[in-house]
Amino acid sequence: MKSLVLYYTFGGSTKQEAEKIGAAQEAPVYRVKEKRNRSIFGSFLPGCYQALKRKRSKILPLEVDLSAFDRIYIGGPVWAACPAPAVNAIIDLLPAGKEVEVFLCAGGDDPRPSDEVTKQMIEAKGCKVTKIYTIATGKAPTKLKD
Repeated sequence: MKSLVLYYTFGGSTKQEAEKIGAAQEAPVYRVKEKRNRSIFGSFLPGCYQALKRKRSKILPLEVDLSAFDRIYIGGPVWAACPAPAVNAIIDLLPAGKEVEVFLCAGGDDPRPSDEVTKQMIEAKGCKVTKIYTIATGKAPTKLKD
C-alpha cells in the first residue's frame, strides 16, 4: 500500500510528528502551506474562530498527485478544540477511494468532540477513515521559522 503524509504546521510540532510517521511508514512527507502567513495573533483570534466554524484557509497548490497513493495521513494542529483551517482545506482535496488517517497535535485542548465532524467531512469525499487520534505535545504554540 502506497502512503503519503500531508501536514500543516504552525509551530513545528506537527512537522516533527509527520516526519516520525513518514519514517515509520516509509512514506514521503509533504508540508502544506497557507497562501498567507499567519501571525500568532492571526492564528489565535481569526484562526480559532475559523477552526470552530470548520472554515478552510487558502493553501498553496500541492505539488504531489494524491491519486497516486492508497493511504493518506493528514496532520495538523488543534485550534479551539478543532483541526486548524488548513487541515479542512487538505480534506477538500482528497480524491475518493483513499484510506485516511488523521493525527492532530494539541498543546492543550482535546479535539475529541470534533473528531466525528472530521470523520464525516472525509467520508463525504468518498474516503475511509482508518483512525483519528491526538498527540499531546504539551508545548505552547509558537510560530515556526521557515
